[in-house]
Amino acid sequence: MIAEDRRGPDRSARFLILAASLVVVLAGLRAAGQLLLPFLVSVLLAIISLPFMAWLRRKGAPTVLAVLVTVLTAVAVLAGVVIVVGRSLNEFTAAAPDYQARFQQLMGWALEWFEARGVETAGWGAPAILNPGALMDLVGGTLRAVAAIAQNTFLVILTMVFILAEAAGFSGKLKAAFGDRSDHFERFGKMTRQIQRYLAIKTLISLATGILVGLWVSVLGLGFPLLWGLVAFIFNYIPNLGSILAAIPPVLLALVQFGPARAAVVAVGYLVINIGLANFLEPYLMGRRLGLSTLVVFLSLVFWGWVWGPVGMLLSVPLTVIVKIALENTKDFRWVAIMLGANPTRSTPRFVRH
Repeated sequence: MIAEDRRGPDRSARFLILAASLVVVLAGLRAAGQLLLPFLVSVLLAIISLPFMAWLRRKGAPTVLAVLVTVLTAVAVLAGVVIVVGRSLNEFTAAAPDYQARFQQLMGWALEWFEARGVETAGWGAPAILNPGALMDLVGGTLRAVAAIAQNTFLVILTMVFILAEAAGFSGKLKAAFGDRSDHFERFGKMTRQIQRYLAIKTLISLATGILVGLWVSVLGLGFPLLWGLVAFIFNYIPNLGSILAAIPPVLLALVQFGPARAAVVAVGYLVINIGLANFLEPYLMGRRLGLSTLVVFLSLVFWGWVWGPVGMLLSVPLTVIVKIALENTKDFRWVAIMLGANPTRSTPRFVRH
């Protein structure tokens, strides 16, 4: 009885300490967003770029040259993204009045159609989310938030350089730190390979999605095909929900620009591309064990969006997957990784005590 009474207050105290620590951590994450976001972007870019740098080193390139070529390649890609976003947003801003007038005309026809069939339409109006201008403001705001990180380009590039340079000799540091305790080295190496594999495959699938979407809308004559391809590429990092969010603006623009028939064709193209790549090719390459449940995806969007805004939403799923992989390679918290996953299977590896 006495032992039970003693355990009760201890558990309550631990819970209160944990809750207070969580509040402090959340407040710190929100307050330090301007510093942490460029750092996280640097880490993700470095992880994605590591296989390319490793390939250069295997081909005989010195470490310094491999790091330099890798960073310059990443900078060139980011510069191209910024140019495409800036040019497309400027072109859309110039054409926005015409699209707005066409949208109002379509709404007028729709209201007349309902009124001709005896439906009272007084007070009806287009929801803001169906307004192409409002949608482009949403997409543009998200892309501008991503571009805002590019204002810290020097910090991002410098951090990326140090991470890549450090990665070249990090395995030696682990061996020196833990000596013959190979379990630590193997566990860390396995976790790193899983993270690199996830980000590499996700990036390739997102790139394929962006290219196919850009080609599809370009063939159909929709305006700003490069922008829609870029949006599809970026939002594809958000499973399930991202493809829907990326499809809404171009489908509505097709409705305004061409009419319902062409908009339906655009929507069907998005559906086929995303189902083919996200539901078949990606699970085949990645394995279902690295997936997240739809509920976890939604909650991570809400949480990281609340903490860091639109950029947090874009980084939410990669961050959550990295956390899941890290937890999966531990003994005490592996159950949390299983709960975060989509479908637990017998193939899910167990933590092995060495």
